[in-house]
Amino acid sequence: MKRSILIHPDPRLKKLCAPVADVTDDLRQLADDMLETMYDAPGIGLAAPQVGVLDRLIVLDCIKEEGEAPRPLVMFNPQVVAASDETNVYEEGCLSIPEQYAEVTRPRVVDVEWMDRDGNPRQETFDGLWATCVQHEIDHLNGKLFIDYLKPLKRQMITRKMVKLKRELARA
Repeated sequence: MKRSILIHPDPRLKKLCAPVADVTDDLRQLADDMLETMYDAPGIGLAAPQVGVLDRLIVLDCIKEEGEAPRPLVMFNPQVVAASDETNVYEEGCLSIPEQYAEVTRPRVVDVEWMDRDGNPRQETFDGLWATCVQHEIDHLNGKLFIDYLKPLKRQMITRKMVKLKRELARA
């Protein structure tokens, strides 16, 4: 089931999310709904707070090449346990901040630990776009948006655009 994506500014997007004690059928359904919502948007990552749920859950799939098999990942309680000193700059966007993009610098390679949809511990090293995406989504779980990395003026400009967009959507 597709879910509605919250648009910034929304106080739920700035909240610290609660750890998931154990993976329930309801949480697995939420993960499936989030994947459907993300693919439909279309996006490459989505965090639970973006659909109004304050649990530590993210989904991502950075496969964008035509004909390449999708690789949906569901991560409960993801955390970066190691990061490279080397950085990458990507022009990031966010489904909660539609049609706004800005360059963000992050570690190029990260090791992430998480619990999969069956409650099993997992660890993987991510590089490039995957590393950027997983860090962006984990930020959401800590109440941080990609615009928080920007200079105040640019951040305020984007926030004003989102306030205007929300007003227009409310009238529609």
